[in-house]
Amino acid sequence: MSDELKKGLEGVLAAESRLSNIDGDAGRLIYQGYDIETLAREASYEEVLSLLWNGELPTREELDAFADAMASERAVDDRVLEMLEDLAVADEHPMAALRSGVSMLSAGEPERGSDPDDLDAVRRMGRRVVAKVPTILAAYDRLRRGEQPLEPREDLSHAGNFLYMLTGEEPSETAEETFDMALILHTDHGLNASTFTSLVIASTKADVYSALTGGVGALSGSLHGGANQDVMNTLLEIEESDKEALQWAKDTVEAGGRIPGWGHRVYNVTDPRAKILRAKLEDLAADTGEARWLEHTTTIETYLTEEIGLPEKGIAPNVDYYSGAVYYTLDIPVDMYTGIFAMARAGGWLAHILEYRADNRLIRPRGRYIGPDDREFVPLDER
Repeated sequence: MSDELKKGLEGVLAAESRLSNIDGDAGRLIYQGYDIETLAREASYEEVLSLLWNGELPTREELDAFADAMASERAVDDRVLEMLEDLAVADEHPMAALRSGVSMLSAGEPERGSDPDDLDAVRRMGRRVVAKVPTILAAYDRLRRGEQPLEPREDLSHAGNFLYMLTGEEPSETAEETFDMALILHTDHGLNASTFTSLVIASTKADVYSALTGGVGALSGSLHGGANQDVMNTLLEIEESDKEALQWAKDTVEAGGRIPGWGHRVYNVTDPRAKILRAKLEDLAADTGEARWLEHTTTIETYLTEEIGLPEKGIAPNVDYYSGAVYYTLDIPVDMYTGIFAMARAGGWLAHILEYRADNRLIRPRGRYIGPDDREFVPLDER
């Protein structure tokens, strides 16, 4: 057994998976062998979930049944809404509300206490959570604004229903398509911190609610799920300042500052998801007439690429660079962005749980002791 320390477990192989693969040098991401660009352009979020949970793309009949089952399980009971109302009064962060909401869902679970090795039951319970996450987030945002939550609609897609529950209006075709695409892009991304957290919990044979709640908790950290919020806050600061975006970028670089949304732990080139969202931001700008965020992000990217040459140094735009502006244009509050990430990634967490549980082994790494040895104990009265 190697004693080499890998702080943060960087580069350590802990599991095998057929779910997603990242080529950081080529800037490529695949789900179950399908290129992310193709899935984002041609598939729906429900279709991608079916692929990840079941291993194959569904037929039309299978997809209809899958989507109908998801849609029928979107509603949450009054106890969850009452708890969310209390958290809204306390001005909790949306991720804290989501964490509490997902945990509380288990109280109404009809298959609670089922055999942890019954993967069909795990899949059904996980599906209920994934279906209800948008309802929790939208209800919490409306409650904290002094508005009543809206009942979910079964006739809308997963993406379209969330936008409706959040705003009270049916989204435009461009808005629904863009948000659906954003969910697909965030569904899975290898053994990241939140996915690994979910797997560690699931490997103990804890229930799926515990595992998914743990994933929400891990994603809430600023080093994992909050970068798109940082990007949007930066764009808003630029808008409120007396500087043009180009001048702001120049001043930031000259001062040794960091540009949020640039650089990635895995990608050495532009994140393929960033390219897709950039194109959708262009569509949204044309659809809504709001082009400021597209202009700012494009100006900064052009400067950092052509004048500073950051991509040549392995620092390029990641998915967060454009997702924040996309969400803002869709009228999603900035502090909800990490919750949106969780909404998408919950389906990926469940896929990994199902895959790992099929050949489960308790995850138990070692830690190297570096403390003192052979210390003499001194009785309490003599210290």
